[in-house]
Amino acid sequence: MRARRTSLPRVVPVLVALAFVAALAPAEASGGVGSTGSGASAIARPPRPVYVPPIKHVFVINIENKGYDETFGPGTEAPYLAGALRRKGVLLNSYYATAHNSLPNYIAQISGQAPNIQTQTDCQTYSAFVKTGPPQTPGQAVGYGCVYPTGVRSLPRQLSHAGITWRGYMQQMRRPCVHPAIGRADPTQHAREGRNYAVRHNPFMYFRSIISHPNYCRRHVRPLPDLRRDLRHARNTPRLAYITPDLCRDGHDDPCANGQPGGLRQVDKFLKTWAPRILASPAFKRNGMLIITADESDSPTADSDACCGETAGPNPLLGSGPGIIGPGGGKVGALIISHFTTPNTWSTTPYNHYSLLASLAELYRLPKLGMARVDGLPVFGLDVYNDNWWTS
Repeated sequence: MRARRTSLPRVVPVLVALAFVAALAPAEASGGVGSTGSGASAIARPPRPVYVPPIKHVFVINIENKGYDETFGPGTEAPYLAGALRRKGVLLNSYYATAHNSLPNYIAQISGQAPNIQTQTDCQTYSAFVKTGPPQTPGQAVGYGCVYPTGVRSLPRQLSHAGITWRGYMQQMRRPCVHPAIGRADPTQHAREGRNYAVRHNPFMYFRSIISHPNYCRRHVRPLPDLRRDLRHARNTPRLAYITPDLCRDGHDDPCANGQPGGLRQVDKFLKTWAPRILASPAFKRNGMLIITADESDSPTADSDACCGETAGPNPLLGSGPGIIGPGGGKVGALIISHFTTPNTWSTTPYNHYSLLASLAELYRLPKLGMARVDGLPVFGLDVYNDNWWTS
């Protein structure tokens, strides 16, 4: 079956739009997985835009170092992702990463912070962020280092303050909330057999507002097997589930540390296990959305690495060079599957990881953070969401 492009946005009837906005007025309930238990929102919450469907549960999976053509092109080594899964959703074929190397892309997705020299080089030493000046617009911490101070805002803390549940699920993280001591070398930069967890692919570990509260951190950042248990009942499934495969299954290593073939073949194996579990879960079937993308492409080029008017941010970077340039992280694509998307369609609108953060902020009715606040940044609209969703 040939893929169809999604239809142009329709004008939403005024009465339907007003009714939808009115229905969003009540605050989120405070119960469930990872709840703050406060029972009240601590932040001002804007209304959800009328074009955003009532998605409740979002699942985000990142694979590693794969450009769009490698993943979704005709020679792909991931036929399940590029075929069976792709036919279930809308493919964003102009979706871009925001940095090289890995870490700043993950940080961008949950905070909107642009890279600095340390995050750009994957924080070989797990250092504290050092401020060198006052914050700059849009919401950028000025300085260098890895673990951002408490005052730097992030999506997870926003969610908690609003009583919205979230969890990170990390493959081969042997216990909850694993990270090095501040100032120590990161021992997870290279995989070893049976030890493929990478802290740099776990963005929650780079915010003091999370790691400085051990009980909070352990409750929210969990080993991947916990996801299978949490998927059994919608009430136990967090509103945001952020899923990171290990260095073998995310496609980063090839061969893997155990000698097995890696790359996209392992990505497909991972997705064949976890995507059906997610898609069959009560939370997803009712009002869920699955997003699969890559942190960055594996072939940075100075001419086509960024989109959406992205700038490098206020902090010094290493500049152009083999493997590390900025801004931008190359075209990676993103696949979105939901009852509220049209199967086997695509969108050519340029998006990036900051767009993902901005779109999640709209969905959860939260203020946009960091680079997600940039005027003119594209956010998911009716080229992504099914424009008939309100009749579903």
